[in-house]
Amino acid sequence: MSGYTEGIIILLCINAIAAMGVSLLTGFTGIFSLGHAAYMALGAYTTAILTVQHGVHWFPAILCGGIMAVAVAFFIGVPTLKLMGDYYAIASIGLGEAIRLILENWQSVTRGARGYPGIDPYTTLPVAAAFFVVLAIFMFNLINSRFGRACKACRDDYIASSLLGFHTARIRVLSLMISAFYCGVAGALLGGFLSFIQPIMFDMLKSTELTAVVVFGGLGSMSGSLLGTAVITLVTELFRPISQYRMLIYGAVLVVIMVLRPEGIMGNREFLSWVKAPFRRRAR
Repeated sequence: MSGYTEGIIILLCINAIAAMGVSLLTGFTGIFSLGHAAYMALGAYTTAILTVQHGVHWFPAILCGGIMAVAVAFFIGVPTLKLMGDYYAIASIGLGEAIRLILENWQSVTRGARGYPGIDPYTTLPVAAAFFVVLAIFMFNLINSRFGRACKACRDDYIASSLLGFHTARIRVLSLMISAFYCGVAGALLGGFLSFIQPIMFDMLKSTELTAVVVFGGLGSMSGSLLGTAVITLVTELFRPISQYRMLIYGAVLVVIMVLRPEGIMGNREFLSWVKAPFRRRAR
């Protein structure tokens, strides 16, 4: 396998981990966020500082990066998740940009806008694949658990869920925290893959890309989010030689899919349900 192909697969695993986190919050809990790149930044910088400046092994450092994202998500989520609908999406933009600007200007710790070089290249293909497989298994079990069903109830009707006894506020905050952990781990792996991070890598454009991937794959479908990640990542790499037109092509692909299939590639169904459907018809 060539180094370029291996790099693409690693990037797919990283993007897929982040997309699963955003999908849990946006597709399954019904909370649109446009600031999740900030959690990737927190995970990336925490891991970089621990490994480079303090000599911590990359594995616990990655977990600490995810935990840092969870801690910030908790303190942000408790007051802001009281906002409903588009109001939280607007607030998440401001919060995401605020975190990015703090990282950009806190030069004594993050080295500012120049970026943070010298990160050990610990994100190899086996490492990225192992994190992806473990986190994917956990996520698919989570969305099919009691908690996953509670998230879907909050998404479908927040008020009715509250009246039925669901702790909706707690569910929304917990969903945000799990989502932030996934993005934090993805950011940490991205730092190890590139050996360099910079605040501008985690701007609003990155957050929009994560949300677009989830919508593209299908809200309420984790399989769709993974498929959308693969399509968008490969399209982006395919048109890298004409990078000045890359975002134009990227946007055009999204528009075509939204026009032809507004519910996304998979809708709200999972891949296994598509596979099992023909057999169920035969059984009838």
